[in-house]
Amino acid sequence: MKTTAIWKKNLLLILLVIVLAVAPLYLRRGAEFGGADGEAMDAVETIHPGYESWAEPLLEPASGEIESLLFALQAALGAGVIGFVLGRVTARGKKE
Repeated sequence: MKTTAIWKKNLLLILLVIVLAVAPLYLRRGAEFGGADGEAMDAVETIHPGYESWAEPLLEPASGEIESLLFALQAALGAGVIGFVLGRVTARGKKE
């Protein structure tokens, strides 16, 4: 594959990712993009009013910003592991 063809394909993929990230924000202006935890709590409260959780978190972040940081670090670590594994599998396929 030519270098210009690869460059064009990569640019198209980057633009597609940007569109997929921005489209929900544009199409649903003013919407609340909450997490699944809040939705789950609402569903449990609807099904079983007065439910008391039997588990406690191991680590309670000091603030919402720290919680977001930990979530972002977890996502970055997971993406790095997946990228590493996919790179190794691809390189092994080319080697054989």
